[in-house]
Amino acid sequence: MSSRFAEVAFTPTVRRLQALDGSRAMYARGEGNPAPADPLGAAEAAFIGERDSFYMATVSETGWPYVQHRGGPAGFLKVLDPYTIAFADFRGNRQHVSEGNLAGNDRVALILVDYVNRRRLKLLGRARVLGADAEPDVAAGLAVPGYRAKVERAIVIRVEAYDWNCPQHITPRYSSRHQPPPRDWSRAAESA
Repeated sequence: MSSRFAEVAFTPTVRRLQALDGSRAMYARGEGNPAPADPLGAAEAAFIGERDSFYMATVSETGWPYVQHRGGPAGFLKVLDPYTIAFADFRGNRQHVSEGNLAGNDRVALILVDYVNRRRLKLLGRARVLGADAEPDVAAGLAVPGYRAKVERAIVIRVEAYDWNCPQHITPRYSSRHQPPPRDWSRAAESA
């Protein structure tokens, strides 16, 4: 774990709870002077480039957390430089919850999971939402060749910190072409 991740994630209350649990000394060893943002290395860039989905958390202006699954073809989440990642926000359900939350608070947390190999990367950053019409070059650079979904906006994230997470409780999951057709759970909930 980087000192920057600990600096951002380990608030005074978190540190107090770590002390009560007996884990504070272990985590304190990696902390030090205020650290700059963590640059993404080759391992992180490769891992990010292989993902076909991730989870993104934002916080609303009323203080409610919101976690959204984002998906697309492998490689739709792109590393632009050692401190910046971005993805095309494809046309979806048009609720605009993440976009609305980011208008008031630019902080995001992402969790990227490789279920097959039981690996998980957590990213903390600050996001900007760019309209595809206002920034056509950025949107075009994030489009995925051969993927027909319409790019409505770009989400550009300045990575502040990241941490590779322990694989202990990651259940291996595999994709299959021979799965039963998906169930429409929204209709199932209406009939319940």
